[in-house]
Amino acid sequence: MPIPFAPLIGLAMGAALAWVAAPELVRDDGPVAFSRPFAVVAAFAVLLWLPVVGYFVGFHGDWSYLYLVPAQRVPSAVDLGLILLSGGAVMGGFWLSVRPVRKRRNGPVVAMVVAPGTLAVLGLTLAAHRLAVSGTYAQFHGEFGTEAIQASTLGKGVLLMGSLLTLGLVWTVRALVTMAAEA
Repeated sequence: MPIPFAPLIGLAMGAALAWVAAPELVRDDGPVAFSRPFAVVAAFAVLLWLPVVGYFVGFHGDWSYLYLVPAQRVPSAVDLGLILLSGGAVMGGFWLSVRPVRKRRNGPVVAMVVAPGTLAVLGLTLAAHRLAVSGTYAQFHGEFGTEAIQASTLGKGVLLMGSLLTLGLVWTVRALVTMAAEA
């Protein structure tokens, strides 16, 4: 996951998960932090989203930073901060969407999903030529030694992490829908 887009995707996912959890959130008007849906979303963010984002920053840093800066020159505290921001964005998107969901106002929730999601897709589209290459910052800018992503270890990581993320998201949605059915 390219780190510039991870918080945007996280924000959109959090809002979408709040929409899925709407029946349970409407039924339980207590503090969001103590609700069952928030616990499920927090578990998804901490146990899956953070490791996926962290994997790319830690093992494929130059790619994760879109070859805009050498990952070795980025302080580890900045890496950690951006990874935590990405995880917090999932919970933040959920948190910000709970009030409109409880008031049955879908407009703000849709905007919370569509706006950051659109920005992320636009950014990913504009960066597609950078994301299709595996290499280091020096290789990318020196135009030597790079390889197509599908033939690289990075490509295998994208496939594996994408699959894990999809399965985790399906499980999270299923858990939220089950809670909603109980409501």
